[in-house]
Formats: sequence, structure tokens, C-alpha cells
Amino acid sequence: MTDLRDVLAARRLIAGYLPQTPMWSYPVLDAAVGAEVFVKHENVQPTGAFKVRGGINLLARMPDRSRGVLTYSTGNHAQSIAYAARLYGVACSIVMPENPNPAKVAAVEALGATVEITGATMVEAAGHAAALAGRTGMRLISPADEPDIIAGVGTLYFEVLTARPDLDAVVVPVGSGTGAAAACLVARALAPGCQVIAVQSAQAPAAHDSWRLGELVERPMKTVVDGLATGSAFATPQAVMRDGLADFVLVPDEEITRAQRMLLTAAHTLAEGAGAAALAALLARRERFAGRRVAVICTGANAGPAELARLLAA
Repeated sequence: MTDLRDVLAARRLIAGYLPQTPMWSYPVLDAAVGAEVFVKHENVQPTGAFKVRGGINLLARMPDRSRGVLTYSTGNHAQSIAYAARLYGVACSIVMPENPNPAKVAAVEALGATVEITGATMVEAAGHAAALAGRTGMRLISPADEPDIIAGVGTLYFEVLTARPDLDAVVVPVGSGTGAAAACLVARALAPGCQVIAVQSAQAPAAHDSWRLGELVERPMKTVVDGLATGSAFATPQAVMRDGLADFVLVPDEEITRAQRMLLTAAHTLAEGAGAAALAALLARRERFAGRRVAVICTGANAGPAELARLLAA
């Protein structure tokens, strides 16, 4: 099981590649929520999302890189692995489900990875990736069932909780669950009084329902928030979240879009939908967070053309 020692080792390893990201509070945002809100800006990572931390840590520790790597993803995990593969000179292939975010496809290809678009959902893309790995011998990387990815992502929460050990809560968007699992591990060690609260789109509740039921389940995906568009849960992060989360909430896509607009106007920050989900949870539950000190993770900024059009429509 991943613990703080693994996070600290990852921190030393990735320090040469990734500087700490900023965390700011914004008076207009505080007033809107009725709390002291700290935005952790993972949107400024070189791939535009937090997942690059995990990709670098995993590739750095991979003993047989000559095999090449293969994974499946709607985008940000794909960019993470492609970015790390380029750093270490490793061949990389990505399987994406149909109708991917074109900005994320372009970014992955620009990093030198090969992209194959197959399957109507992430579940189908995962099956194709597994078969492809079996044929090619490439190392299949799960988006979430990888302790080295969770340890790398944990460096984000080490930064948050060493900067603000007085936080009452940290709110984390969930797609596969690596971020929430990492937050639980680090909070347990550094700030046991800080609640970790997960948030997912109500239109793609697989991780939420799995956590509530205590078993892995699949759910339909109807969300337009591609960073949260996972139809099945992953065992490794679920095991950590089961013991570590204070709560897991759902918010509709419409509230996520409103939170995106608020980040744009009140925090001068362009966030993709997943990056605004944590703020959406705060806005939907103001009474719960009133007067408290809360960190929200702006996990990424990779909004595609359709998403930008929705964001600017109102």
C-alpha cells in the first residue's frame, strides 16, 4: 500500500522536472462561497493537468522501459504518460474512446505518442488496450491501479498541506480516483483533522456509487465533462478512499459549468470541467463550508473547443 514515504520519494524524484504549483485565495471567490477558499493551480502544469506528476514517477521507476508503454484515457492521463515517455525516450501508444477532446488528442500526438481511437466508452477502450498490449508486449499502464501514479499525485497534496496545515477540508474531483486516494494518504499523515471530500459529475457516478456501495460497479456515462467521464471504478484508489474520505458528493454538469465561469471571472483561471468540479461542490453546499478554510484542486485547464463554446455561451 502506498504511504507518505512513497510520496516523499516521488517528490524528490520529480522535483527536477516540475516546480511546485501556486495556491492562491481570491476575495470574490471567498465571498461567493462564504468560506476561505484556496485554489491549487494544477492547471499550470506543462501538460495542463495534475496527472503529469504520476506519469513521471511511474516511468522513472519502470525497470523495463525498452518495452514501451501503452495506456487508455480520455486525455489528461494520456498526456501524463506521453509527457513522461518523451522525457525518458520511451515508445508510447494511447487508446482513446470515441469522440475525444481534440485539444487533448493534439497534445498527446505533439508529445510523440501514437493515438488510436477505439470503443464507445472508456470500458471498451480499456479492453482494446489490454488486447493490444498482449499482442505488442508493451507495458499496459492503468489510469488508476498503479501505486507509483498515486504516489506521484500525492506530491500535490504534500504541497497543499505543508503550505496550509490548518485547512478544514480539501475537495478533490474524481474521475479514476487517483487524486482523492492520494489526498487521503497525505492528509492521514500530515493533517488528520483535514477532511478529504471527493466530487464527481452526477452524469458519471461510477466511482461515487462504488464508494457508497463498497463494491466496484459500472455506471452509464452521460457527462460532457471528459475528465470525469469514467464508467467504472478502480480497485486501488477505491480501497484507499473507502477508509479515508469524509464524504463523496455528486454535482450536475450544469453546476460544474457555472463553477468554470466563476473561476474564469473571479480567479482569472481557465479550468476544464473536471478542474472546476471541486468549486462546484462548494457552491452547491455553501452552508456546509461556511466560515471554513477549504482547498479546491483546479486539476486541469485542457478545455476543448466544444467546452469553451459552452463556457462562453451565457
